[in-house]
Amino acid sequence: MRYCVGVDIGGTTVKLGIFEEDGKVVEKWEIPTLTENEGVRILPDIAASIQEKITSCHLEEAVCLGIGVGVPAPVTSDGVVNGSANLGWKYKEVKKELEELTGKAVLVGNDANVAALGEMWKGAGKGRSNMIMITLGTGVGGGVIVGGKVIIGEHGAGGEVGHICVNYGETDHCGCGNQGCLEQYGSATGIVRLARKKLENEERETLLTKAEITAKSIFDAVKAEDAVAMEVAEEFGEYLGNGLAILASIADPAVFVIGGGVSKAGEIILSYISKYYQKRAFFANKQAEFVLASLGNDAGIYGAAKMVIDQ
Repeated sequence: MRYCVGVDIGGTTVKLGIFEEDGKVVEKWEIPTLTENEGVRILPDIAASIQEKITSCHLEEAVCLGIGVGVPAPVTSDGVVNGSANLGWKYKEVKKELEELTGKAVLVGNDANVAALGEMWKGAGKGRSNMIMITLGTGVGGGVIVGGKVIIGEHGAGGEVGHICVNYGETDHCGCGNQGCLEQYGSATGIVRLARKKLENEERETLLTKAEITAKSIFDAVKAEDAVAMEVAEEFGEYLGNGLAILASIADPAVFVIGGGVSKAGEIILSYISKYYQKRAFFANKQAEFVLASLGNDAGIYGAAKMVIDQ
């Protein structure tokens, strides 16, 4: 049995999985992400954990196809990360270092791109070779797949959809330093920001209160048909729908897969996004479907494994 290892490095935990070539999970587990001292322990801990698991599962070293890794940062084609705030890394030769630690071939990709591969392979995008995955979490991430291949780009920043400018009049700055980025409106923190701004001058009775606003509470109020919350959701949907229409005119996806913590609100968020997408999309792109991601937190390890299998 030939197998590979998928690794998804997050700011709190590292998720790992061993997969057979057909995608069957042999084992999956997690270890803490130790980000102290510029994350010096992260890769050695991953290498040690993989070796321990290969031994305990009685797997043959010689039939390991390699290790795929998703990282929360832009990654160059040769596996270099030029800084990851979540991990404490500055310049990091991830591929080279992990290959030296494990003695195995390593492929490295941006975590959102890798998650998109996972959803295409075994999740909500299964059977589609042209898709865009959007992750709505603390920020807005994305992975653009054309012809079954993830768009990486010259600097490893392909698919950074959260930084499309969707509001040229914005005065507040995004975390990236620019203004009017999609991330400022479509992320969990973005929709909370929209709600707080709305409540500054809101006199109507609403389920929303400044002390309790979260993305979940906003969509819970939407489901209860709270008028103020529904207006916030409309604004959220308009920014996202407009941004995805821009993407579609370039990548022409068959499907948009929506994941991340905000997507846990369910199908209701798709209706808000797709309405404005339909309004703005080029006529040839209007047939694109909108679906919720189905692999949850495992999308990254599936996608990381898929990178290795496809090499």
